[in-house]
Amino acid sequence: ALLALLFSAWPLGTEAVWLNVPAGETKCVSEEIQADNIALGEYSVVVVHDNAQLDHGLPIISAKVTTPYGTIIHQKSNATEGEFAFTTSDSGNYQACFSVDPSKDGGSANINLTWKIGIAARDWASVARKENIEGVELELRKLEMVVKAMHEKLLLLRDKEANMRDMSEKTNSRVVWFSMMSLGVCILASAVQLSHLKGYFRKKKLI
Repeated sequence: ALLALLFSAWPLGTEAVWLNVPAGETKCVSEEIQADNIALGEYSVVVVHDNAQLDHGLPIISAKVTTPYGTIIHQKSNATEGEFAFTTSDSGNYQACFSVDPSKDGGSANINLTWKIGIAARDWASVARKENIEGVELELRKLEMVVKAMHEKLLLLRDKEANMRDMSEKTNSRVVWFSMMSLGVCILASAVQLSHLKGYFRKKKLI
């Protein structure tokens, strides 16, 4: 029971999203995923009983999943459901976008998206069969993966904090130098202007 409590206390990377996509529009969901992680996704057009368009059938959607660099890793058109699976090669925001074909029924679509990442995407039944483990031993293996994921997340947060601190220090240093240069330019301009005015007044014999 204690292992189950510890295991359930840490988010396993499962996200369920409900999207309402009007006809002719596109809506996207992004997820920040680290490199070398497994990601599984399932999406489907959801039946809403008070939707008058049910008489004409489910809306037809198009789906596209892209990497942080815009590379398409999944694309499907003329669909009411689908699924995708990939292993991340780069860290960053992976994006799933859905659009509704306005020429097919012309209505909005309610889309349910389930996105599993990392530990949640693992097939633990296959792991148990392959390694011949079950019960407490299987839960310990899951807990080990959770702790590893937590450790990697903490290392990532530490690196992000260090990068932000370095960026803040560089920005602060640049602001200081810019302020000093601006002050120096103002002093130099004032000195030149004062010298010019003194010369002008002496020339006019006003001083």
